[in-house]
Amino acid sequence: MSNGVQTAVIGVTGYAGAELARLLLRHPRLKGTPPIFAGRLDQREAERGGVPLAEIHPELVDSKGSGDLRHQPFSWELLLDHDVETLFLATPHELSREWAPEALSRGMRVIDLSGAWRLTEAANRAIYAFEDEGSAQALKIQDEAVYGMPELHRAKIAGARLVANPGCYATSIILALRPLVAAGLVDVEAGIVADSKSGVSGSGKAPTAKTHFMYAADNLSAYGVFGHRHTGELLEQIEIPGDAIVFTPHLLPIPRGILSTIYLRFKEPQTRDKVLHTYKTFFTGSPMVRLHKNGLPQILHVARTSYADIGFQLSADGRRAVIVSCLDNLLKGASSQAVQNFNVMHGWDEQQGLE
Repeated sequence: MSNGVQTAVIGVTGYAGAELARLLLRHPRLKGTPPIFAGRLDQREAERGGVPLAEIHPELVDSKGSGDLRHQPFSWELLLDHDVETLFLATPHELSREWAPEALSRGMRVIDLSGAWRLTEAANRAIYAFEDEGSAQALKIQDEAVYGMPELHRAKIAGARLVANPGCYATSIILALRPLVAAGLVDVEAGIVADSKSGVSGSGKAPTAKTHFMYAADNLSAYGVFGHRHTGELLEQIEIPGDAIVFTPHLLPIPRGILSTIYLRFKEPQTRDKVLHTYKTFFTGSPMVRLHKNGLPQILHVARTSYADIGFQLSADGRRAVIVSCLDNLLKGASSQAVQNFNVMHGWDEQQGLE
């Protein structure tokens, strides 16, 4: 089944990078063509010719030689020598702003897991304070970037050179809301509330005072109130004005997983069958979204899977809804969504390597 597509992953040392490596190493279309793993190494590591993958992520070692792969010093020559066709950037957004344009100029397709190219509107990008904001090159690349949510932009992703993987919180909320808003069911002027909770891995691998065990354990805390950088993704992809939604993220004392509880009003009373039909119609041909016909999803249902689960309940009068959307922030919220985009870009079954 190998098509000989050569991939490379920059950022394999992080949580999302590790999951990305695991998925690509086991991808049925990449048998015999393991990814190139590269990044910025210190002098001692570079002198060793890199670091064995087995030292970084022992859990990825298998009987097929993956433990012999190395995390090598990054260079464009390395990628060109191996004829890399698709480059995955699991890097900070500043690095992705620098490296994505260079990769494109060298004929590679790029799937970027950072927030570097997700946002179309300059006002929404302002929260990142990109140093190259407004430059001719950045605007050109941004105009070409496709927001990497197959459930919304499958056709554009198929032909894209640069795919901007969505944020984890954003994925959970957009999938829950876009079908209902697009169908004209939601009273947007009444306001939407998205109350989201994420495991500690959503903050990345670098430790901070607030992700330290002694702070996060036995605790629940809100952060990024009225200012989280995923908010722009919600506005652009759900297609709602800035004052239509209040999004508040929280830090859960668990390793991984996101649960978003969303509160809204409908323009007219709705029935459960009508709402469920709206979701089913929208997600026709979207294998990585699971709809709960009864009950509400939980993080336990999606942890370490590549699915997004959505369930809802209506008030007795049918005017209000509570929607619960769950996913694994490191998978459907990051790495497995990147592989899903990779599959779409190559015309393969979306769920290959993800089940």
